[in-house]
Amino acid sequence: MADGDHANSSEDSDTDCAPHELQGVLHKWTNYIHGWQDRWIVLTAGTLSYYKSEQESNYGCRGALTLAKATIKPHEFDECRFDVSVNDCVWYLRADTVEDKQHWVEALESYKAESGYGTGSENSLRRHGSSVSLQSNTFSTASSSSFKRTGRNLHEKLAELQTFKDILGGQIDTLQRYFDICADADVITKCKDDTNGGNDISTINKDLPAIDFKGEAITFRTTTAAVLDTVAHCVDLVSQREDSWHKRLDRELDRRRRVENLAKSYLEQLQKVHNVHPGPDLEEGPHSVIADDEFYDAVESGLDKMEEEQELRERLKNGLVPITPPPMSPATQHRLWPEIDRLVKQQVDMARLGVGECGAGWQLFAEDGEMRMYRREEEVDGMVVDPLKAVHTVKGITGHELCHFFFNPQYRYDWETTLENMTVLETIADDTLQFYQVHKRIWPASQRESLFWSHMRRFPNDQDRDGPDMWAVVNNSTEHPTHPLNSGKCVRIFLTVCLLCQTRIDPPKDGAAITRDNVTCKITYCSVVNPGGWAPASVLRAVYKREYPKFLKRFTAFVISQTKDKPIMF
Repeated sequence: MADGDHANSSEDSDTDCAPHELQGVLHKWTNYIHGWQDRWIVLTAGTLSYYKSEQESNYGCRGALTLAKATIKPHEFDECRFDVSVNDCVWYLRADTVEDKQHWVEALESYKAESGYGTGSENSLRRHGSSVSLQSNTFSTASSSSFKRTGRNLHEKLAELQTFKDILGGQIDTLQRYFDICADADVITKCKDDTNGGNDISTINKDLPAIDFKGEAITFRTTTAAVLDTVAHCVDLVSQREDSWHKRLDRELDRRRRVENLAKSYLEQLQKVHNVHPGPDLEEGPHSVIADDEFYDAVESGLDKMEEEQELRERLKNGLVPITPPPMSPATQHRLWPEIDRLVKQQVDMARLGVGECGAGWQLFAEDGEMRMYRREEEVDGMVVDPLKAVHTVKGITGHELCHFFFNPQYRYDWETTLENMTVLETIADDTLQFYQVHKRIWPASQRESLFWSHMRRFPNDQDRDGPDMWAVVNNSTEHPTHPLNSGKCVRIFLTVCLLCQTRIDPPKDGAAITRDNVTCKITYCSVVNPGGWAPASVLRAVYKREYPKFLKRFTAFVISQTKDKPIMF
């Protein structure tokens, strides 16, 4: 309880006029900043008051509690501490010694026991029912006005009404007992006998309790006036609070309208001056209002639409494009060659390792026939970049054919359903290209772009020297001066992809010619993709789990359809 809190104080109290029955210095808990502070505590006339110091006791108390409704509770562990509480208001007090603490507690308990509030005794109205007692700092209408000045809350007003109820209830009980005695049959008979026999009426009055009807009337009138005044004050408090909330609501709505208008005006000016679309941060981000499940539903709908467009495109195609193997030529003179050569060898070596050899943590997340897909959960700056390793076996096609269709740009639109447009920025060599791709926008995510070099290479088959060589295509993100990073409306994807294909031949019997029935290709596909921007981790992992198996099946089915009835290309 802070020193400035007047939740149970009354600046107009008359405690200073009464003789001080117990007073002294106690330590009072103020707040977490100032902790325990010395305060001058005064117990008088059933009221506990405190002052900042003894010298300031003539200027009015800083707070007061009426012991009639108080609860005194010694602390469980601290022997020198005790708490005094009335409703929600609690004073935490501490004495210097156990003896001083016990002395204060006994004095407080004795005042509480002697108070007539709520006891129902016959003498309660004599002690507290007169107009003099109602002029005290607890029950007078003047105190009610003081409550308004000090801004007491509704809880204290309700406690005050409860006290008024106890006073009125005691009056009613006293009057009811008086009238019960008057109506008693024995008293009536006695009155008749005394009248006939000439007995003195004073003998009857001895049986009746002495009641000051004038005092009771004054008490009743003053108490009911205080009740009405308190109820009116409660209504005022509620009305003030309601008006305050209405004003706050109006201010908040006005502030939101101004912010929305400013944001709208800013976007309009930005589009007019720079001729750009709203950036990714306006559509997705950690503070996006779209929930994860809604985000995923929107992404899933967008992917389904892309698949439908791809199926329509395949139905409209006329004929097949003949296979022409790309001539191999080195790109050793290009500035990117050291990076290309190093990464290609590194990625091929990683692809040839088994799942148990290339590091712990791989989880099988998709399985369909010969296809197995594994991933590890990894994040970079809060973005999911789960490494993927897929192993698949396909009959009827070779590794050279798979890598040819994966590398050659003329087929990319046929099997890559997410492409909006694709550009070959630079032909470094026949086996090395630089691509710039813009992917279709999937609401609510921002549109994505990718810029990478792609290299196709043949590797000798170390496991079977007589078998066909292995083929690999490695893609890795890079930079190009014509498309700088963060220069447009799209979010840049960063990727590293390796497609390693190993052809196996089952020799036909009787020396017959090798057909596609004798050819099997083992595919190992590894990728690490950072989608950039922001999207919920659960959404990305759900998309990966759905799209990667479909991509691998779609691509291999496309190669099978393109090579059907064509010469085998080893």
